[in-house]
Amino acid sequence: MRSKRIKDRCTKMQLSKCDTTARLYDQVMIAFAGLLERNKQVSKIMCNVSMDGLEEGEFTSDFVCVKANGDYMVRECTWRKKLTLPRTARLLEASRKYWARRGVQDWGIIVEKERSNDEAN
Repeated sequence: MRSKRIKDRCTKMQLSKCDTTARLYDQVMIAFAGLLERNKQVSKIMCNVSMDGLEEGEFTSDFVCVKANGDYMVRECTWRKKLTLPRTARLLEASRKYWARRGVQDWGIIVEKERSNDEAN
């Protein structure tokens, strides 16, 4: 979930399941975009989809996908260390409610892979 006003640096990628150039703002988004590309259950990927009318302000959802069966799936990417911040929790809940009001039941959060002690050293 990103503010529409913040213009951070991004990585632009061409994804076969995305109609436009995907703008990915961090390593979590980049890694997850690759997983979505390979997922046979995902037929279309939309990145940074505007959540118009959101009470919290102008924000976008990181990934809105159409699955092979026609259902929608929404994923918000964040860093593990930010999950405990009150603002992050409030914005993620606002996203979940926004998409639930639009009939999306498959909503989730993506965080970076947890490293083991061996990987950290």
